[in-house]
Amino acid sequence: MRLGMVLDLKRCIGCQACTMACKLENATPPGVFWARCLEKETGKYPQAKRVFVPVLCNHCQDAPCLRACPTGATTQREDGIVNVDQNTCIGCKACMEACPYEARSYLEEINGYYPGHITPFEEVGYKKHQKGTVSKCNFCKDRIEQCLEPACVQTCPAVARTFGDLDDPNSEVSRLIRERYTIQLRPEMGTRPSVYYIP
Repeated sequence: MRLGMVLDLKRCIGCQACTMACKLENATPPGVFWARCLEKETGKYPQAKRVFVPVLCNHCQDAPCLRACPTGATTQREDGIVNVDQNTCIGCKACMEACPYEARSYLEEINGYYPGHITPFEEVGYKKHQKGTVSKCNFCKDRIEQCLEPACVQTCPAVARTFGDLDDPNSEVSRLIRERYTIQLRPEMGTRPSVYYIP
């Protein structure tokens, strides 16, 4: 089994629901985004349009962050998920430098969203994070272990995200890759990402 995702850029409306679902599910502090949606305006009036590109950790088969991590804090599970153990991470940022997708965040400070106040939600959620470490998307591994989809997939109102087993030829992600034209970000890096895009 190798888990992966297909993102249909023709369906993405740039609503940022995926970004907010990720922040809520993972209780990431201010300034930390594991799922982002990049925006670009192309063309000229009257043919101008906006293009949205959701980005996240690509859970590469040949992940350069694995080789860069000096402590073994970055590991890869059998299902392909690249994970960071914050108890082992020393915050050297070597993995951030190695990642060609800028998918990792360094937790310099863990502050609340309201100055001088930590909400009950933040008090509970921030226990998952450690100051001075690196964090990133983990495909919502806790949800997957409960047979649930990642929060960004479940929340997307445009159904632009599809998640599943890339090794299963009958899965929806495999069917989309087989039947639609797909691309991967920065293929020249040789990382073999597990995230595909339908342009």
